[in-house]
Amino acid sequence: MSSDGHEQNGNERVPSRQRRRFPGISSRAYEHPADRSALVALRKLSGFDTVFKALSGLLPERSLRLLFLSDSVRVSDQQFSHLNDMLRDACYILDLEKVPPMYVTQDPQPNAMCIGLDEPIIVVSTGLVELLDEEEMRAVVGHEVGHALSGHAVYRTILLFLTNLALRIAWIPMGNLAIMAIVTALREWFRKSELSADRAGLLVGQDLQASMRGLMKIAGGNHLHEMNVDAFLQQAEEYEAGGDLRDSVLKILNVLPRSHPFTAVRAAELKKWAETRDYQRIMDGHYARRSEDKDTSVSDSFRESAQSYASDVKSSKDPLMKLVTDLAGGAGSLGGRVRRGFDGFTSQPPPKAPPQDEE
Repeated sequence: MSSDGHEQNGNERVPSRQRRRFPGISSRAYEHPADRSALVALRKLSGFDTVFKALSGLLPERSLRLLFLSDSVRVSDQQFSHLNDMLRDACYILDLEKVPPMYVTQDPQPNAMCIGLDEPIIVVSTGLVELLDEEEMRAVVGHEVGHALSGHAVYRTILLFLTNLALRIAWIPMGNLAIMAIVTALREWFRKSELSADRAGLLVGQDLQASMRGLMKIAGGNHLHEMNVDAFLQQAEEYEAGGDLRDSVLKILNVLPRSHPFTAVRAAELKKWAETRDYQRIMDGHYARRSEDKDTSVSDSFRESAQSYASDVKSSKDPLMKLVTDLAGGAGSLGGRVRRGFDGFTSQPPPKAPPQDEE
């Protein structure tokens, strides 16, 4: 700590300040509804723990732990001490009693992950450590601790295993098809879990601008003086609202193979959540507690998830989602509206719809 009350770390001097702590907070407090409903259902599933412990023998978890221990740098008081301070602080804020082991691995690609079945481990790449300043990195560490608190590490490990398995058995048509169906479903869940972890990162860092900058840097590199958060968020708006139905289909195809949502979309989603009453209530100390997790209703969680998806569709500016909303509301016929939505496919004007199509 410097004499002027500032810490000297990372790429810039940042003010030292006290952050609000959330004793006993349940991950349900910050989880995206689609993520939360899946987790609540799995936690309530009889025999779930037994099945996954049995499955752990098939997964390369021990190998991964040995690999990071032998070929990466373990964060501690002696190594990457500033990251160790952040990790302990994040666990303190989210009241995670056992601090997960954390490793820095040599990789120029900015990346971080939380994996493990029995116990989560956090891994960050050198590319990420070198890219982000102190407050931006704090949000990332909080993001990974949020994964650990939610239990996401288990499912991330299984996703990695199944993805590798699908590659190995790609020559077996039906076998690969079955595995890829599971992988696709897991990826959809995991994309929502990333939105949950972004929220956890904000609860730890308690600096929305730092969270925004970090996501922007992951997208555009270490050229902060050349970038603007408002313009970056405008990209997300343009991405959602722009184009015709052809673009909507391409968006779906682009996102299917990804485990993470697009970065600009993540930034927009986080900003939207930070402006909600739910976020403010957490900051005021009103949030779901872990002691209440056992009483959580699966049906209520699924209902909240369904309502969230319905709300997203209704408020979306995406051409396909607008079409779905209009049709649900009885606005026009399917044939005429789809033809108009796909105008961009051909240079020729679409054929005139017969009178009955326009009723």
